Amino acid sequence: MITTPLISLFLLLPTLALGGGGHNDRMDIRSHARQRNHARASALMENESHLLRREFNDAVEHKMARKLQAKNFEFAKRKAADGSQCRPRNATSPTTLSRSVTASSTATSTVISSSSVSITSNAATTTSSSTEQQPTSTSSTQDQQTQQQTSTSSADSSAQTAQTLVSSPASYAGHTPNGNKAGVSAGDSLAWLTGKLGWWYDWSATPSGSCGNAVSVPMIWGGGTADGDDASRLAAFKDMNYVPQYIIGFEEPDCPAGSGSAGMDVNTAISIWNQYVVPKGEAGSILVGPSMCKQAAESGWLGPFMAGVTRKPDIMNIHVNKNSAAGINADIDHYYNTYGLPIWVTEFACVDDSTAFIPCTNQAEIDSFIHTAVDIFESDSRIAGYAYSNGYGLGDVWPMVSNGQLTASGQTYLAALSKYH
Repeated sequence: MITTPLISLFLLLPTLALGGGGHNDRMDIRSHARQRNHARASALMENESHLLRREFNDAVEHKMARKLQAKNFEFAKRKAADGSQCRPRNATSPTTLSRSVTASSTATSTVISSSSVSITSNAATTTSSSTEQQPTSTSSTQDQQTQQQTSTSSADSSAQTAQTLVSSPASYAGHTPNGNKAGVSAGDSLAWLTGKLGWWYDWSATPSGSCGNAVSVPMIWGGGTADGDDASRLAAFKDMNYVPQYIIGFEEPDCPAGSGSAGMDVNTAISIWNQYVVPKGEAGSILVGPSMCKQAAESGWLGPFMAGVTRKPDIMNIHVNKNSAAGINADIDHYYNTYGLPIWVTEFACVDDSTAFIPCTNQAEIDSFIHTAVDIFESDSRIAGYAYSNGYGLGDVWPMVSNGQLTASGQTYLAALSKYH
């Protein structure tokens, strides 16, 4: 049907291509043939047009018929349909979809249930393995807890130490006689120091002398074997029939006997301390430990002593024979950081001990050192007491009293105390 109009159009092309008179030109010898061809082409085009219209109409009619047939079929289907399968009004999804989802969910649930059995089985296996590993885990946890407790204990100890270091001088008020740290060794200077001292001692078990309300402190000097004085002092201490407020421990037992040192072995010192000193401590005396002649360089004596006695000292006893503030602080730091107890400096003196034990002889140096030492002791809260040393081997310039008179060094100490008391 498509090729026929094209053929007709092809037959008309020669006629359309003529110019001038067109088809009616009598001079054109081909006019009759063209007219016949034109007539045939027109008739053919008319027939083809009619056929096209018929085919179009038939196509439309067939389409309408099929559409009507489909509507009738749908109507009949709806009329015969099961009402239970109809979608309720305002339903969000068809019932068939719901059933599909339900079926799918059921199938999925079945799969999940089966998987759950497998998972449960695996979980049981895992639990069993975990149970087998539990002792190790528990042990590890206990180790971690122990480490944590140790760390906490160390942190608490450090915090307590730091708190003590920054505490006020009154922190060890119970360890400071009459609330006054200042003291002196030997009793020959007491007449000039009335009202300035909180305590004093003279290395004996029965101090003789008086200085107002300053507390006289007895001492257990040695093991009774260093010399005659040592023996008599030990005997006097054994005969003590009262409980003194304070007791000072052994005099430099870590150095050989002689030249002012007791020279005791650790086991002997522990035995005497436990037998004669500890009962006084149990009865209420505040115990001041042994002093070390090696100062901050002490080692091998005091540690075993502290570990071996049944009652440790309440106060650490140190000697400071230095000639500078740095030396003083080094001794204090060593004993406090090592043993953590309040400190009594039962002897301090100006000495150059960098190479040997050399007492200071320059009065200006001595005066400066005295003021420096007193200022440090008064301001350092770790120090509960301090005493000017009038012991042996300190030269001729350092002692406070000479020929019954207060020396320049003694006057300097009095002036230094007067700033505080």
